[in-house]
Amino acid sequence: MKTDLTDTTSSKINKALVLGRRAIGTPAVGMVLTLVIVTDEENAYDALKAANDASREHPSRTLVVIKRVSRSPRDRAKARLDAEVRLGADASTGETVVLRLYGEVVDHAQSVVLPLLLPDAPVVVWWPVNAPVDPANDPLGALAQRRVTDTYAAEQPIQELTARADAYTPGDTDLSWTRITPWRSMLAAALDQVACEVTSAEVEGEEFNPSVELLAMWLADRLKIPVRRATSAGPGLTSVRMESSCGPIVLDRPDGSLATLSIHGQPDRGVALKRRETSELIAEELRRLDPDDTYASALRFGLERLDEEAATTAPAAETEPEAGAPAAAPAAKTAKKAPAKKAAAK
Repeated sequence: MKTDLTDTTSSKINKALVLGRRAIGTPAVGMVLTLVIVTDEENAYDALKAANDASREHPSRTLVVIKRVSRSPRDRAKARLDAEVRLGADASTGETVVLRLYGEVVDHAQSVVLPLLLPDAPVVVWWPVNAPVDPANDPLGALAQRRVTDTYAAEQPIQELTARADAYTPGDTDLSWTRITPWRSMLAAALDQVACEVTSAEVEGEEFNPSVELLAMWLADRLKIPVRRATSAGPGLTSVRMESSCGPIVLDRPDGSLATLSIHGQPDRGVALKRRETSELIAEELRRLDPDDTYASALRFGLERLDEEAATTAPAAETEPEAGAPAAAPAAKTAKKAPAKKAAAK
């Protein structure tokens, strides 16, 4: 069931939600949280599709806030709110309200959203693209217990990651961190199988991918070892190699789907490590609404400190080549310079 409201108010939207629930025969509210998606018209469809898929696991009231750009001074001076209210089959297992803001109301989105929040239910705000530098101090972010951003969708992802560390507030999280959850689980399980001391590590992935940086910072922070980063053609993360007192431990995923875990002295094992859809990432983030202390610790470790510690590791044996021998290939880059522009990741 879909109801279109033009030049409306928050109270009329609430009334439409009540009437819609009665019309489809579910007058009670069975939602567990409110998910606020702040996006633009271009990315609204993909974000809403991911939220609807995630709502099968977490029934929620989804509020999609789309700030429309007014082209003339007259339009910018006139405030207007249009809404689509979707219930039943049109909203998966939850309720969906698409809010389009025009004119001066664009600067006061929190006043529109606040009356539509479910009472006594947690609030999560998600910016698929164009997230604020400090999500906790954003007017919409201030309403939420959890604030989800995605540095992979930023134009300059590595600089964006540094900004997130400077402005971190408990409750902040990043889908680039969520993407490496299976990698962290697999590496932790591999280390549980051996009684060795890890001395260094190398993380390899596509250039300007913040997940590579986050995984490297997590390893450096938890194991207290130097970690280098290397560049590959992707997709995403491709391999992690840890040097230990018992030999190398390698987790390699060249195709973005199936990985191979190699531990010295043991047979190689194939493990499923596919790249996940955005709906799966959002569903994982909605499972926990408390601050992620592990993410905070890894983020605050710092890219600069990671580079300093990596510089002390191997390009170790830099001996002069023998006469007639070819020069050694240059070591893999440990720092990324000027980030390239990147489109929003699905």
